Amino acid sequence: MIKEENYLKKIAETCLTQSKKLGSSDASVVVMNSISENVNIRNKQLDGSERSDNLAVTLTTYIGKKKASISSSNLNEKNIYKLVNRCVEATKITPEDEHNSLPEKELHYMGDKELELYDETHLDNEKKIDFIKEAEEYAFESDKIVNTNGSGFSENKSNFILANSNGFMDGYKTSQFTAYCEVVSKSNGSMERDYEYTTKRFFSDLLKPETIGRNAAKYAINKLNPKKIKSEKISIIFDKRISKNFLTNFAGAISSSAIAKGTTFLKDKINNQVFNKSINIIDRGNIIKGNGSRYFDSEGVKVDNLELVKDGVLKDYLIDSYNGKKINRKSNGRSSGTTNLYFENGELSFEDLIKSEKKIIYVNETIGRGANLITGDYSVGASGTMIENGEFIYPVSEITIAGNFNEMFQNITLANDLEFKYSTNSPTILITGMTVGGK
Repeated sequence: MIKEENYLKKIAETCLTQSKKLGSSDASVVVMNSISENVNIRNKQLDGSERSDNLAVTLTTYIGKKKASISSSNLNEKNIYKLVNRCVEATKITPEDEHNSLPEKELHYMGDKELELYDETHLDNEKKIDFIKEAEEYAFESDKIVNTNGSGFSENKSNFILANSNGFMDGYKTSQFTAYCEVVSKSNGSMERDYEYTTKRFFSDLLKPETIGRNAAKYAINKLNPKKIKSEKISIIFDKRISKNFLTNFAGAISSSAIAKGTTFLKDKINNQVFNKSINIIDRGNIIKGNGSRYFDSEGVKVDNLELVKDGVLKDYLIDSYNGKKINRKSNGRSSGTTNLYFENGELSFEDLIKSEKKIIYVNETIGRGANLITGDYSVGASGTMIENGEFIYPVSEITIAGNFNEMFQNITLANDLEFKYSTNSPTILITGMTVGGK
C-alpha cells in the first residue's frame, strides 16, 4: 500500500524543523513513496515479473545564498537527523550563488485537487499477465507475425509531500497504467518490427488488448518488403507518434536553462515569429486525467496554463525559479518541465493532408535523436511509406531526413486529428522542402 499523507508529512516536518535548529535560513524537502509492478511477456509466455517499493526523502538547505541537497531511502528517525545535519554542514562549505533561493510565496499553489490523477484500481499479477497475453494473441492472428520483441504491462502508484520553510506543504497521489506490444513480421525474406503502446492515469482508459495487438501487427506488416529510394527534396508527413518529438525538441529549446546559457537556436526569439502564422502551441497542466497534469511543480509553484506560441509567435519560456532569475522572469511552474504539451489542431483532415501533394513520404519511425538545439539542425534515419496522389503505395526504408528547425517550423502544416494519448501530443504534421537521403 502507498504511504498516506500524514506519514509523509511527519517526515517532512521533522526535516524542516531540524534544519532550522541547525542553522539553515531556508529549506525544502520532498518525501515520496512509489510502488511499481511490471510483467513482461514474450510469445504469449511470461518473461519476467518485478515489483519495487521506493520510499525516499530529498532535502535541500540554504544558508543565505549557499545551497546543498542530499537524498536517502533510510527514513528511520535516527537517520533523518543525520541526514539533516550532513546537508546543513555541506551547505556551509558550498560557494554562494546569488540566484539560489526558494520561490516567492505568492507563486505557491493554493487550490483544490480536482484533476483525477489517481485510480484506486489494482490488478494482481495474473490479470496483468492475462491482459498483455491477450494483446499478443490478437497480434498473432496474422500468419505474417512470427515473433515478439517483448510485450509488457505496468502499474505505478505514487504519493508525495513537498514542503518548504516558507510555509508551503502539499502533495497528492498519482497513478499510471501502461501496456505495450511489440511484434516481428516476416514475408518473402523481409522481417520488420513495430509496436502499439498505451499509457493512462486510469486503467479503464487504456486501449483494449484487441486494439493493442492488432495495431502492432498491422504496423509491422505494413513495413514489409520496403524499397530504397533516391535522394531528393520532398515533403514529409510525420505520423503522430513521431510528430510529437518536434514538440519535445521545441520544449528543450525554450527551457529557461537553455535560454540563460544561450545554448539554443531560439535564444532572443521571444515575441518573434518562429513558426508560420497557423501554429499555436499550448502547455496545459489542468487536463482532467491528463498524463502530464499536475497542480504544482517540483518547487511548489502553481502550474499556469501557457500559450507558448500564438499565431506562430513565441510568447513564453518554460521557467523555473533559479534560471528565471538569470533571465529576469518569474517562474511559471515549469521546474519539472512541460505538463500536457500540444500543437492545437490544424484545419486539414488527415485525408486532405495526404492528398495535398502528388508525392509525399509518410514517416512512421525515426532512428536517433538527431536534433542539435544549439544550431537547430535536424537529421535522423527513418522509414515509412511512399504516398502518391493520396494513396499509400509501398514502404520505404534506409533513408535520412535532414533540415533546420528555423526553416522546418515555418513550413509546417497540421492535420486536425489531435489526440491526447501521452503527455506530449501532436496532430499529424506535413513539413515541406525536407532533404531526404536515399540510395
